[in-house]
Amino acid sequence: MSIMTEKISQKFPEEQPTLKQGDTGEAVKELQRLLSKYYCYSGPIDGVLDLETVGGVILFQYRVFLLDTGIVEYKTWLSLYAGGATNLPIIQYGSQSELVRLLQQRLHLTGYYTGLLDGYFGLITEAAVKSFQLRNNLKVDGVVGDRTWFAISNAPIFNG
Repeated sequence: MSIMTEKISQKFPEEQPTLKQGDTGEAVKELQRLLSKYYCYSGPIDGVLDLETVGGVILFQYRVFLLDTGIVEYKTWLSLYAGGATNLPIIQYGSQSELVRLLQQRLHLTGYYTGLLDGYFGLITEAAVKSFQLRNNLKVDGVVGDRTWFAISNAPIFNG
């Protein structure tokens, strides 16, 4: 593993362009540096948004609960600069949505959830969230707000 020596800029997400495969330039280098920082990209910092870089974008977007399109727009830049999930709704017992299903899937992959991936935030999901919160020194209330979303988006995923 090489140590990254190139500095990440302090630009605001709204100052960054929308990027897609084939784009080149300094903004792509910035993207590659940020993806490398979060272990989503290990290729060269060459300013070329190639297939490998797109793969890193998709991985990062998945991690932070964004649509994994491979296109870098404002929400992706915002999460890259924040270092995790941002601006997600609060969900809790009784919530029902695709986002709840994604939460259940992530809690399953991190070893906290064993129930159905049904998109319903019931007692089993609440217990898994509380267990995650307890082990990650968060307020244990079973409510998934900003801090819990951020922590879950940075939790190691186990496949096995």
